[in-house]
Amino acid sequence: MLHPVNISRFSSALYCDPVNRRGCPSDQGEAQDMKFQRGRVMGTVTVGFALVAAACGGGGDESSSVIGVDKDDLQSTATTAAVKEPTTMEEWEKLWETERAAMVKAIKGGGYGKSGTTVKGMNGMSVDLSKCAAGWSDTEGLTDTSIKVGASIVQSGTLAEYGNYGKSIDVLFKYYSAKGAFKDSTGKTRTVEYIQKDDGYDANRAIPIVDELLDSTKAFAIWTLGTPATLKLYDKLNSRCVPHPLAMTAHPAWGDPMTKPWTSGAPVASYTTEALFWGDYVEKNFDKLATNGKVTVAALVMNNDFGKVYNQGFKEYLANSAALKGKVEYLTEQIEPQAPTITDAMTTLASKNADVFIAMTAGTSCTQANTEAARNGMKGKVKALFYPNTCGGTSFIGKEKVGGDGSAGDGWLIYEGGLKEIKDTVAYANDPWMKFLRAELEKAGINPSSSSLLGHGAAYGWPVAQMLIVAGELEGGLTRSNFLTAMRHFNMTPPTHFWGIKSQLQGGQDGYINEAGVLSKFNAAKQLWEPQGNIIDLNGKSKNCAWDTAAGNCKA
Repeated sequence: MLHPVNISRFSSALYCDPVNRRGCPSDQGEAQDMKFQRGRVMGTVTVGFALVAAACGGGGDESSSVIGVDKDDLQSTATTAAVKEPTTMEEWEKLWETERAAMVKAIKGGGYGKSGTTVKGMNGMSVDLSKCAAGWSDTEGLTDTSIKVGASIVQSGTLAEYGNYGKSIDVLFKYYSAKGAFKDSTGKTRTVEYIQKDDGYDANRAIPIVDELLDSTKAFAIWTLGTPATLKLYDKLNSRCVPHPLAMTAHPAWGDPMTKPWTSGAPVASYTTEALFWGDYVEKNFDKLATNGKVTVAALVMNNDFGKVYNQGFKEYLANSAALKGKVEYLTEQIEPQAPTITDAMTTLASKNADVFIAMTAGTSCTQANTEAARNGMKGKVKALFYPNTCGGTSFIGKEKVGGDGSAGDGWLIYEGGLKEIKDTVAYANDPWMKFLRAELEKAGINPSSSSLLGHGAAYGWPVAQMLIVAGELEGGLTRSNFLTAMRHFNMTPPTHFWGIKSQLQGGQDGYINEAGVLSKFNAAKQLWEPQGNIIDLNGKSKNCAWDTAAGNCKA
């Protein structure tokens, strides 16, 4: 089971991001009664969930795979943000300096970090370094002047768009390196050597790449991209005690700080949390969606571990929803990750006369699902069509991809992770972070408007840069164990997300750095995703997931 969580209602913080546009309410529901001020939390909105299929943080009864959540914890009232949204990069840097200092103070005050052969963290986290692979070194990948960070990432094939993550990460590492940001408590100032290798989104290619990064390059830390590759590699990286921060995948398995502490996942809600958002949408809008008292949901599912966990999460939502029991017909068609076309699968789904369509895919197949739906009539007949967050931004739905005037994308829905759109130069014209990031990309010869994923890549690079800085400020300076400590106690405000969203990990209890979502609709005329409601932030509410590879689910 994927740890469904039985709750009835909870309050989600209501945020309004720049120029009353990003993350602000539409004229629907309780949101219309709220008053907003730019960048501030002004109230709450109650969102009803019959189920939270969250393979994700928080406490609970470990004897069962169905974990209850205390409703009182989910009914808290959001308060106004303690600080105002920064209006300059200087203000952002001051805020981060304060937050880093608070992290260091909390780590030292709690007695967390390395002691002998043990790394201790909050909420019961404990890592026995004596069990690391033979020959392990706490400082491997470091010299007095450099930090080697390796990455197995896709740069070719049908998912090559995700290679843009690495471009932004590289730019940010170079920026912070040039500033001398990676100076540690021992007096050493280092620069990051970021080493990227193309695996083509092929796990069989990723394995030897990571082996090379481990054994020849001897990287201090390693990134991986994609669920299939990461599932095959994270056991090895954890047994060798190599930092594996923010894997570029939102599979729930990366939320396992107790048994896989060296790995953390994407800075967005997990795939199973996203599946619960879809299920909740169907439940709340059942009367609008139903045909003759029943809703037919059709899904295009990528035939790998990534697509399977989306599919499994959604099926479990349906199975555990009393409101939807016997009222939903769920149909799927599978496609291969590198399939050149998806016409046959989409034609089959079109014949089912579905009320809801969900693309549980990634990369080129998201765009193909869009164009096929326009071609085969689904766009005009299906009442709600969903993109996955893996295809967030405009790079998979913009008119340069779908063709013509871009109308094929109009009206599609998505539960975004609250990431700012780098291509939206109107809403973010005065956003200091977006101006900074665009300028740094341009200095590197990269067109910042060439891909939404350049902005998303910064959501991976920025926190890891901060983790390196914090780790360096701990006793003994930058080491792998200090990096682990910094990562597992991370608590900062990301400039990459809508204001109000926190990036936080809480030792052994909360394994997911970001857990927010916001329903958005694509406006083809503006070529932008427009929020339709309010940010649902489940920070700290998601149940950790010790993944059982053989069973393909979270262990009970």
